[in-house]
Amino acid sequence: MANVVVVGAQWGDEGKGKIVDWLSERADVIARFQGGHNAGHTLVIDGVVYKLSLLPSGIVRGGKLSVIGNGVVLDPWALLSEIEKLRGQGVDVNPDNLIIAENTPLILPVHGELDRAREAQVGVAKIGTTGRGIGPAYEDKVGRRTVRVADLADEATLDLRLDRLLAHHDALRRGLGLEPVDRAALKTALLEVAPKVLPYAKPVWKILNEARRAGKRILFEGAQGSLLDVDFGTYPFVTSSNTLAGMAATGTGLGPTAIDFVLGIVKAYTTRVGEGPFPAELFDADGDRLGARGHEFGTVTGRKRRCGWFDAVLVRQTCATSGVTGIALTKLDVLDGFETLKICVGYMLDGVRLDYLPTAADQQARVTPIYEEMPGWSETTAGARSWADLPGAAIKYVRRIEELIQCPVAMLSTSPEREDTILVTDPFVD
Repeated sequence: MANVVVVGAQWGDEGKGKIVDWLSERADVIARFQGGHNAGHTLVIDGVVYKLSLLPSGIVRGGKLSVIGNGVVLDPWALLSEIEKLRGQGVDVNPDNLIIAENTPLILPVHGELDRAREAQVGVAKIGTTGRGIGPAYEDKVGRRTVRVADLADEATLDLRLDRLLAHHDALRRGLGLEPVDRAALKTALLEVAPKVLPYAKPVWKILNEARRAGKRILFEGAQGSLLDVDFGTYPFVTSSNTLAGMAATGTGLGPTAIDFVLGIVKAYTTRVGEGPFPAELFDADGDRLGARGHEFGTVTGRKRRCGWFDAVLVRQTCATSGVTGIALTKLDVLDGFETLKICVGYMLDGVRLDYLPTAADQQARVTPIYEEMPGWSETTAGARSWADLPGAAIKYVRRIEELIQCPVAMLSTSPEREDTILVTDPFVD
């Protein structure tokens, strides 16, 4: 049986929720492998809307094992809140269908406070974080001072972790004009939440390896997008984790040889939330139209997304860095009715044409897009479930995207409803 990694191939918000839900019905195990509760998935199932941030999309489907891997940073209070919200919608969440890696780092209140204090600094360029403490939590993980899920089970170990953690954070807080952390209150809060979280804690690496040997289908669910990768994204306007497909291995403890198919989720146009370069961004009526028709507001933050034409240069680049096998092209219906469509096929930088986005931040900010125009279509693509349902101009647009990004379309989504999907290649067929 094939194991599939799903990653966003732009700046996030590509419609991963629907595609992951579509695939999760056929998977046995669904695993999150990076990020935190700073990215959201919206699922629409039988008319019911589910908004998930931490929990894998498979949690809303019975008979599936949902996994939060060690590559995730976990806010235990946000987790419990999300679980309770889902239970209120009739979804059963328990230690039999949800497990959390014992070595998962925790996001603590001090991380969110530090995150927000940094963003509020006068005279310092904003990164555009969600303020939920994701970055500081990853910093502590790398700095070997994090509190991990397993540490909640032993008070003596927890004391050692808190001593090391607060020695660092109190010094930072003094520099930012914040009061020292109330260590006693923090420890009390952790000891109170521990019995609610520990029942889910398991050796995820072992369970996943056993599932693989048993022939189970594993779906690895990425969060955010490849262009927010801390190494290969538009640095420093990125997230604090690796969002590429390779992180599925290190973020769960299942080796890279277990990955059989990488599905890149790609929107039929381009959006991004927050700060940072965006070569194909539109500031005109076309950009407003894309935003309005696509309902481009963040699932978690509610922030309005910046909109632009499809950038084939960026998607070709992310398909290469994630080793994408095929893409799922989403929101094609948003383009219905445009008389003319544009695709970014290259950049100009100081009189030189480039076929990739340069690494240097100053160059990323200065590149200008080179567009190729294509005729649009007046017919609707919404709800199409076969190629025969699509206008000829829409098919030509999709085929041109395949040529430019050097990667085939495996799936085509034509509405938020999971059934409105054209399947070209089944990712689960090895």
